[in-house]
Amino acid sequence: MQVTSVGHAGFRIDSSAGSILCDPWVNPAYFASWFPFPDNSQLDWDALGDCEYLYVSHLHADHFDPRHLAAYVNKDAVVLLPDFPVPDLRRALEALGFHRFFETTDSVKHRVSGPKGDLDVMIIALRAPADGPIGDSGLIVSDGETVAFDMNDARPIDLDVIDANFGHVDVHMLQYSGAIWYPMVYDMPDRAKEAFGVQKRQRQMDRCRQYVAAVGATWVVPSAGPPCFLDDALRQLNDDHGDPANIFPDQVVFLDQLRRNGHDRGLLMIPGSVAEFTGSQLDSLTHPVPDPESIFTTGKADYIADYARRMAPVLAAEKARWAPAAGEPLLEPLRARLEPIMLQSDQICDGIGYPVELRLGQESVVLDFPKRTVREAIPDEKFRYGFEIAPELVRTVLRDDEPDWVNTIFLSTRFRAWRVGGYNEYLYTFFKCLTDERIAYADGWFAEAHDDSASITLDGWEIQRRCPHLKADLSKFGVVDGTTLTCNLHGWSWNLTNGRCLTSKGHELRSAKA
Repeated sequence: MQVTSVGHAGFRIDSSAGSILCDPWVNPAYFASWFPFPDNSQLDWDALGDCEYLYVSHLHADHFDPRHLAAYVNKDAVVLLPDFPVPDLRRALEALGFHRFFETTDSVKHRVSGPKGDLDVMIIALRAPADGPIGDSGLIVSDGETVAFDMNDARPIDLDVIDANFGHVDVHMLQYSGAIWYPMVYDMPDRAKEAFGVQKRQRQMDRCRQYVAAVGATWVVPSAGPPCFLDDALRQLNDDHGDPANIFPDQVVFLDQLRRNGHDRGLLMIPGSVAEFTGSQLDSLTHPVPDPESIFTTGKADYIADYARRMAPVLAAEKARWAPAAGEPLLEPLRARLEPIMLQSDQICDGIGYPVELRLGQESVVLDFPKRTVREAIPDEKFRYGFEIAPELVRTVLRDDEPDWVNTIFLSTRFRAWRVGGYNEYLYTFFKCLTDERIAYADGWFAEAHDDSASITLDGWEIQRRCPHLKADLSKFGVVDGTTLTCNLHGWSWNLTNGRCLTSKGHELRSAKA
């Protein structure tokens, strides 16, 4: 089996049974904030796109690049389709001209047959509202000799299904770096922001190492990050100035951490790197440049500066597509767009529980979730949650009928936020579910009770086995520090003495001293 990195979370997997192109991303994403790092625009995309199979893990814009898919990828390729509850991914691919789909069943091994031979594939589909824009997934593929697990930035809960269906995994590709706006955009003291950044940086790498240990693959390839920020207004977000609070560490940083924790089979792959495997044996690893590690170490700042110069016309063209900042007040367009969604979402609106302020230039708009209305602010009104967003970004998502502000505005980091108290997952779920179909699914998902019947003992505490947040197995992802339990799958924490969630309201944990 040959595995070629095509940048970020993208790979092309070749075997005698055919080729699978996975998550190709080239064009800037999230209001031109994110660029692939290192640059992958110079790859031979005509050749890479001439594939038998296409796999797009989910609809995040750093995995689903419609302009690139339309221009370069064979439309007769068979799409290996994840088993998602809402068919938005299939519809988006059909709109680009893809017409051959192999519909998988979540966590079921399938055999796909093509003119070159057979491949065994399984797609683990994640369906919680927090998983991508209503769905994320990971792909396991075997050509009968080598097993590859492309986990990208999915966070699967049940890993035993992989061993049961495929046995030992030979190569494991997974996310280790940040893909979030926290804590950078929040109004908080610099010292607190630094402390949260240090914590976030380490937790995301700890989670990755836990997955590495749980899967137990022979070889590990860190992927799906970090993005590169080329806009002058965002350049400080790059991890190129020795900031321990930066949440975007690169591959070399993570590979060093793997080695320091006793794992010496991590592989650095950049766009154009090719690894040849025979079973668990690495036959060769070649790179498009003589010293790929220098891109991440001694030459990183210079590389990013040169990258920014080359991409300046691309960045300018992206910004030219935005809607104008000036125009009619946004209150009525937002009312027309959001009130029908609010009226359909009892669980989510009640979970948010408070009015939310949107500061849009000189205009203040209130999303009154308890009353399911969009209105003007009352003089001297106080808010528990708020966002300051440039009007042109809001006008753009309204113009484009965008169903997911998380996958556009928020991941761009081109906004400011403030809150009193903990994170509110219902609020961000609302902003990624701005269609009737999505909001109905998400509201129903929250209405289902979480399973807390099984218990485990962890460091002297008897606790429910399943995380109250998204049902992760706490025997694998739970870490106890004194009287605090942290689930490293998403970084949520609980006070073990009373079961209270320290991250968000609700989500109580059953716990007691063992």
